[in-house]
Amino acid sequence: MDCIERSKEIRRLTFECIASIGVGHIGGCLSIADVLSVLYTKHMNVDPQNPQMKGRDRLVLSKGHAGPAWYATLASFGYFPKEELKTLNKIGTKLPSHCNATLTPGVDMTTGSLGQGISCAVGMAIGSKLSRDKARIYCIIGDGESQEGQVWEAIMLAAQKKLNNFTLFIDNNKMQIDDTTENVIKMEDYEKKMKAFGFNAIRIDGHDHDAIDQAIEKAKKCKSKPTAIILDTVKGKGVSFIEAMGVSNHSTNISPEQLELALQELK
Repeated sequence: MDCIERSKEIRRLTFECIASIGVGHIGGCLSIADVLSVLYTKHMNVDPQNPQMKGRDRLVLSKGHAGPAWYATLASFGYFPKEELKTLNKIGTKLPSHCNATLTPGVDMTTGSLGQGISCAVGMAIGSKLSRDKARIYCIIGDGESQEGQVWEAIMLAAQKKLNNFTLFIDNNKMQIDDTTENVIKMEDYEKKMKAFGFNAIRIDGHDHDAIDQAIEKAKKCKSKPTAIILDTVKGKGVSFIEAMGVSNHSTNISPEQLELALQELK
């Protein structure tokens, strides 16, 4: 399955996952489907049959409320049966609404409290350097999340330690829980900010698979510093009526009828 088809499957599975409980963070899940597709299809050194493989690459989804998109990705790659996606947030599930490393195969860091994940990802990158296991550490944060001071403390440490094995993705969909990021706390220009903080910075269309692939390759070749890849994305990407909701799609109800409409669009 190529990246384009994988992205469609991730979006379909994400919709089915969230629809199984009728409500969820659909907007910010759909905006990261493409980077998840490219990462797992082309770059992540992992083994779904051995999730604790030594020296494996790691992904930390710091914006943990987008967990259903990650679960959909992991299921798509065989970490667990796709049918389990319909147990999201139910009693006894391995798939809580926010990512939990003690429950879900393929999840290496529990996240949910915004800002926390990137700090742990930087720690993982330091640990990988110390152990010389050659793992690459990837982290996805939200643009709203980047308003947290803890995020920038972690960024400063990553630059200070010259963690060339660390790649940060910023999901720049320009919306957060109750408004646009510009109206809450304007964070632009990310590229200039990340360069000023000592990162290699690359800005791309976050839905262009080739651009994502090439940016990750550039990050791997940068030997002197960590890399930030700023993903310009659309919240709710891929499903027209979710995109049209704007800020309201951060967390919303999903009816069986809406699920069917979405699946039609994602064929």
